[in-house]
Amino acid sequence: MLRATLLSLAVLAAPAAEQAKPATNTKDPVCRMPVTTKSMTATVRGQEYRVCSKHCAEALQKDPDKYLEKDGSVKAEKK
Repeated sequence: MLRATLLSLAVLAAPAAEQAKPATNTKDPVCRMPVTTKSMTATVRGQEYRVCSKHCAEALQKDPDKYLEKDGSVKAEKK
């Protein structure tokens, strides 16, 4: 009983997960293909990014500095 009460209190005291900022990019950060609002997203550092495939999502999450500027903007859209 005490264990269940403590677990309940821990869950209630835990901070709510922050919602990621919505994606605004128009090019996949990894392969640079155009993406739309219907494209899947990957979340990196609290920001969503539209990507064309699971492969690109995994690549972006594995090495975000390769594809994103320090401010979080997509390098592919800078060119």
